[in-house]
This record gives sequence, C-alpha cells and structure tokens, in this order.
Amino acid sequence: MSGLNHFNQSGQAHMVDVGSKKATHRIAVSTGTIHMKASTLEKILEGNHKKGDVLGIARIAGIMASKRTADLIPLCHPLPLTHVEIDLEAQPENHCILCTTTAETIHLTGVEMESLTATQITLLTIYDMCKAIDRGMVIGNIQLMEKVGGKSGHWKKENEE
Repeated sequence: MSGLNHFNQSGQAHMVDVGSKKATHRIAVSTGTIHMKASTLEKILEGNHKKGDVLGIARIAGIMASKRTADLIPLCHPLPLTHVEIDLEAQPENHCILCTTTAETIHLTGVEMESLTATQITLLTIYDMCKAIDRGMVIGNIQLMEKVGGKSGHWKKENEE
C-alpha cells in the first residue's frame, strides 16, 4: 500500500494526519470540458436560454461545491478557502465550453480536490440546465493542471503533445 496515504499500515482507510504540517499558501488549478451541439452552445452564449444565465448559475454552483468538498469525498479534510475562481470559455470551433477552476487556501493540506470538485459540478450544472435540448452533451478531460504550495512544492502538468 506504499504511496497511498489514506490507508494505515493495516490497510484500513483513515483520515491522513496533517497536524504536523505547516500552513502555507496553496493553489490548485483544474480544467474540464463539456461538448455539445453547436445550437446548444449558441443558445447559451446568446443568453436566451429559458432557464436563465446558464454560465452564471453554473459558476455559482461550482463555487458552492468547492466549499462542500469535504462533505462529498470521504476522508477529505475540510478547508477554509480563501479564493475560488471559475472561468468559463466558450470554444465555438469545438462546440464546447472549457472550465478552468482556481482554488486557494492558506492551510495544512492542498486544495486539489476542491478545484476538481468545483470543475465537475460547474460542468454538471451546465448539463442539467441544457439537457432538455441536448441530452448528448459529453463532460470530460477533468484534470489537475497545476498545484502550488506545501511540502511537495510546485507541480505543473506537462504538455503531452
């Protein structure tokens, strides 16, 4: 079980003890996409969707989700978030929306899960609000792009092209 710190020496799940760690400024950036019909994206961007401002509501849902991450993911430490920013970029050439979430804290453990949770819920909210006109939307490519702070320092996803 080496490398998996959510298991003790007996192989039982436990919450990792972060009590001896130093509080540092920690940042995590994650991304994900939702692909849809061109007409669905057009409706979202025009702002005339019958359910209202799809991107604004999705952004708020993502921020709310980041604050509830420890309630959703077992063994995840509750964190006092200092900042959460969700950027939604329409990519008409790909018929998708790219979600980029940045989460920050000054705490004993990282904010990767908060960033990833916010990205997922943001994209799921877009799906929920548009499913009546496009059930074939595809959410994907959810990934951590960068993390800063803590003992392991700075990590950035390598470009795999």
